[in-house]
Amino acid sequence: MDWDKLPLTPEDLFGEPFDLEHDTETGPFEAIILPLRDLVIYPGMVTPLYLGRDPSLDALEVALREDWPLVAVAQQSTMSDTYPASQEMYSIGTEVVIARSIRLPDGTTSAISQGINRVRVLEYQQEKPYLVAVVEPLSEDTEKNALTEALMRAVLTMFEKVVSLNQTLPEEAYVYALNMEAPGQLADLVAQMLHLPVDQRQELLEMLDPVLRLQQISTHLARELDVLELENEIHTQVQQEVDKTQREYFLREQMRAIQQELGETDAFARDLLRLEEAFTQADLPDYVLERAEEELARLSMMPPMSPEGGIIRTYLDWLQNLPWSSMTEDNLSITNAEQVLESRHYGLPKAKERILEYIAVRRFAPDKNRSTILCFVGPPGTGKTSLGHSIAEALGREFVRISLGGVRDEAEIRGHRRTYIGALPGRIIQMMRRAGTVNPVFMLDEVDKVGMDFRGDPASALLEVLDPEQNHTFSDHYLEISFDLSKVLFIATANVLHTIPPALQDRMEVIEFPGYTEDEKVKIAKRFLIPRQIELNGLQPFPPQFPEKTLRTLIRHYTYEAGVRNLEREIANLCRKATRRLAEDKRPLQTVTEKIAKQYLGPYKYTQDHLEKYDTVGVAMGLAWTPHGGDLLPLEVALMPGKGNLILTGQLGEVMRESAQAAMTYLRSQSQSWGVDLETFDKTDVHIHFPEGGIPKDGPSGGIVIATALFSAFTHFPVRREVAMTGEITLRGRVLQVGGVKEKLLAAHRAGIKQVLLPARNEQDLQEIPKNILRQMDLVLVETMHEVLATSLVQKTRPGEQPPLEL
Repeated sequence: MDWDKLPLTPEDLFGEPFDLEHDTETGPFEAIILPLRDLVIYPGMVTPLYLGRDPSLDALEVALREDWPLVAVAQQSTMSDTYPASQEMYSIGTEVVIARSIRLPDGTTSAISQGINRVRVLEYQQEKPYLVAVVEPLSEDTEKNALTEALMRAVLTMFEKVVSLNQTLPEEAYVYALNMEAPGQLADLVAQMLHLPVDQRQELLEMLDPVLRLQQISTHLARELDVLELENEIHTQVQQEVDKTQREYFLREQMRAIQQELGETDAFARDLLRLEEAFTQADLPDYVLERAEEELARLSMMPPMSPEGGIIRTYLDWLQNLPWSSMTEDNLSITNAEQVLESRHYGLPKAKERILEYIAVRRFAPDKNRSTILCFVGPPGTGKTSLGHSIAEALGREFVRISLGGVRDEAEIRGHRRTYIGALPGRIIQMMRRAGTVNPVFMLDEVDKVGMDFRGDPASALLEVLDPEQNHTFSDHYLEISFDLSKVLFIATANVLHTIPPALQDRMEVIEFPGYTEDEKVKIAKRFLIPRQIELNGLQPFPPQFPEKTLRTLIRHYTYEAGVRNLEREIANLCRKATRRLAEDKRPLQTVTEKIAKQYLGPYKYTQDHLEKYDTVGVAMGLAWTPHGGDLLPLEVALMPGKGNLILTGQLGEVMRESAQAAMTYLRSQSQSWGVDLETFDKTDVHIHFPEGGIPKDGPSGGIVIATALFSAFTHFPVRREVAMTGEITLRGRVLQVGGVKEKLLAAHRAGIKQVLLPARNEQDLQEIPKNILRQMDLVLVETMHEVLATSLVQKTRPGEQPPLEL
């Protein structure tokens, strides 16, 4: 019999009651206290004890050896394994006698105990090595009346139902309960057999009135009965569903056997035959065909309406419809490709040249060419995505595109495992199925905007996709078999590179898309943008003319971008106005002049007010690079009496703040050469401010700009208004190389800057600058701050200029 599940009685253990020759005390007496954890013993009940704590073992040994009274008291904390102190014990327990104890091999002791009567702990006499206390017996009323008889019958009725529903209680338990004559004994027996928490058991032990105890037991029995009835109802429903499913399976198997005997096949069998024939006729690799045969065998063993069957059918459908070997034949004519690219895109020589090289290699070494992964990096609106369409058309391939902006779940790339409901392959496999060929042009748009969170890092999942050494065995979690991506021409697009993980950058061939010059934008508008908007807005019968002067006005005053997306929006806005005139039966708009453009588009959105009207002290012009192209970066320095503090404002990053500190250090090291007293620095607060403070700014390329403005402020030499500069400064005054030279020069040219100071180490970057810009601007290559100051500062004031700033 399982002692853990059933509170035992003497009859269960020995076949006859304990021989309890025990002198029942009537007054207070000293007894050894046996702490119990997660257990409460009731009078008259036989309960197994498992003792493992050393003080408890010692207490049991002394009580048995010296015939000391033993009182079992529950401890208040059921989670603590340590031997409790007296204040951690309940005040009421049960005097017990030990019938038998056995020492187990693991050092613990198993004992069989029987409760005698309730006792109250009056005072603890000893804490160590075990608890000893003075206790007094508690008596209870054993007389029966009408109320107790009614309560006992109600408890017996509910207990009978509980025993019938609870599989852990034997049927004999109800018989034992029937033989209990005293109401208190019946309540204790039922409480011992119910599964109750320790605090509720202790509460029943402390109830000395049998009537109250029976009422509380009735409440517990009613709650237990409700739970058991609900559990039994759920079990019955589940069993009925299982029996129904088994019955349907048996009947369907019988039907299938009968149909086979009659030579008939059902729809499910016909569907299986069609699937087998489709896989046999399909041109699939051996490992794919082997996997399909395994899944078909599993499907044939399942009932037709099984949920697992639908999952397998979906999986087989993906295996059947993926382009495992279907290829489109490449158009390897370089002349055709060059014509397609030139007819759809202006400029972009590097990207076009790389595509023509790819076609040439494919023509002369078709089997040696590995997977090509290109990455187009440039500002928005420079034609990165549209060039992918043109490349697919030039090669005669299918074009598919996925946008990775904001993707944070790795399963978007690799798919979900089939254990999940509604699982699907990742976007890579989905797009390959849509393409229908194994060699499409696959564009991964906005690869620099992939996110990462608790669901994984999609950028890491792209490492296998964009690696020519391993993408021929790309593994999708849904397919669970490798798919060949080595024949795909992957093209990724990004606005910036620094947000792309270095490992992913290393797998791609980066091709930069610089911003367009004003002349290039004019030609793009004439060749592509204006004809497209005329067609989209229905102006073919009366196409308006856009003079070059009007286009330059749109570029300079209504757009501020490196690409041509906003320029096309403004042209579309003007075309819509012309279409409305036609719809209102007014005279068609023949020529869009500057005046008409301003009338329709409103006041200028952008003005070239960055340049100062005069050469000014403490004001210098820098050049910055942003993801949207180049920009001017004005700088102001103000001096005021103080304690030598350096104040930096304009939402600056940590690198730019360090550049300002380096420029200040260089200025102080050169103060004697420029006639600046060292004490001036200790008495002067320097405030460096970059206007447009709402825009974050960072990077080292503003170092020489800060140094020039500081020298101007402390020496009172004005800075030339038509000079802009960029370069990193060292503590020794050397000018180091910076990036984004082309974008910065385009911004300076757009703003009307006449002279630009560049680091000498950036000389090789001038090869990418259009010749007309180089002819219109004076580029000065500098290596040290002495050269920068000699060029940018006005050594002598001239009439009409602002006077020097006095300290």
